[in-house]
Amino acid sequence: QVQLVESGGGLVQVGGSLRLSCAASGRNFISLTMAWFRQAPGKEREFVAAIRALSWSGARTDYADSVTGRFTISRDNAKNTVYLQMNSLKPEDTAVYYCAADPSFGLKVVSAVEYNYWGQGTQVTVSS
Repeated sequence: QVQLVESGGGLVQVGGSLRLSCAASGRNFISLTMAWFRQAPGKEREFVAAIRALSWSGARTDYADSVTGRFTISRDNAKNTVYLQMNSLKPEDTAVYYCAADPSFGLKVVSAVEYNYWGQGTQVTVSS
């Protein structure tokens, strides 16, 4: 089992920044591919960013087109934590952000159904 706890959400103005954190426990962190998804009201959960397990693909990162160049995913293996640095925030970034994890090799990182472990979510609201 893997437990994930997100933090760092909040209210920010357009153009501002936030950093989300996701602390993992219960399994060897470096073996986990970590990802962020988000879900806005009335919409399906969508992929935001992923960082692969070191043993799989050397911590390669992937991003949704909508956040490329604005968001950065990173991991601190000493702290068992993954981060999502969000800059130049837009109103359309408003959503509940979820951290996800899975130890499988070769999973389709952009697909929510591939992940077995999820956090409780943290709200991000971008006001104009």
